[in-house]
Amino acid sequence: MATKTAKNTKSKSSDKEKTSFSKDTYLKWYESMLLMRRFEEKCGQLYIQQKFGGFCHLYIGQEALLAGMVSAMAKDDRVITAYRDHAHPIALGTDPKYVMAELYGKTTGTSKGKGGSMHMFDKERNLFGGHGIVGGQIPLGAGIAFADKYRGEKHVTYCFMGDGAVRQGSLHETFNMAMVWKLPVVFVIENNNYAMGTSVKRTSNVHDLSKIGLSYEMPSKGVNGMKCEDVHEAFAEAAEHCRSGKGPYLLEMRTYRYKGHSMSDPAKYRTKEEVENYKQQDPITLTRETIEKNKWMDEEAFKEMDKKIKKQVEECVKFAEESPDPKPEELYEDVYYQDDYPYVKA
Repeated sequence: MATKTAKNTKSKSSDKEKTSFSKDTYLKWYESMLLMRRFEEKCGQLYIQQKFGGFCHLYIGQEALLAGMVSAMAKDDRVITAYRDHAHPIALGTDPKYVMAELYGKTTGTSKGKGGSMHMFDKERNLFGGHGIVGGQIPLGAGIAFADKYRGEKHVTYCFMGDGAVRQGSLHETFNMAMVWKLPVVFVIENNNYAMGTSVKRTSNVHDLSKIGLSYEMPSKGVNGMKCEDVHEAFAEAAEHCRSGKGPYLLEMRTYRYKGHSMSDPAKYRTKEEVENYKQQDPITLTRETIEKNKWMDEEAFKEMDKKIKKQVEECVKFAEESPDPKPEELYEDVYYQDDYPYVKA
């Protein structure tokens, strides 16, 4: 759990901003989001240069969701998401060079180069993947939570999905079972307003997606996904609910992506004014403003951090480009998994 104990107790005459979160938490949020942002910006450049192929979905604009989740979650909690997934392992602590190598299809990648952009996994950090099938991760998230409950473990699973995925029938089946079995899973709708190029308002009579949980009597909340503080509070509350055995929780994180659905999407379905309006709520900018008001970093320190992160991203590219390609015979590896259970035959 993040440090939320160091309260700012300055007098009213102080120019510092009162906050219930510590300096350390704000600095971690800022650095984590900046790394995610710079990494994704570089991915966009590399994709245009045809350094790697396949699909490429950028997370630019939505970074507060992961920064706030990580500061609120317990060490061994689980995460599963859809295919906009480069930032998830980075936020969880995976060395970004392995994420970049996966994009390049190299053996040093998080999935040995076999998953690519849409299938980032990290077993050590309990990241159960990005998943390319729309909504396919929703029942899987409930399954992970079921396994933890069955074993008597107190972990919470955070199951991310886009606003378009909530139209899948599997969501309703999963919500029903999760409530009946009281599974410790936080369902997270990353509502960035558009399912590919189709707005929420064109696909549903219900625009407040947090209400989807009501028919199952699932506790639900709509959250400002552009503020780390709000995101952390929501995740902490939801996780406590799940960990105490009360069952699942639904969070609608209201966020925004500045880029198109994927790199092939020119995003002509929205106005420049709309994008600029959301950029006024940029999570990195908002976090930086709080840091500046409290005089925790000066301009030079911000520049140094940005310089350090840009260098780190360039080193990720170098690592990926110098890593070996998979050998042809590796096609036949990692296809089947055999364990020592008696019903598994050799």
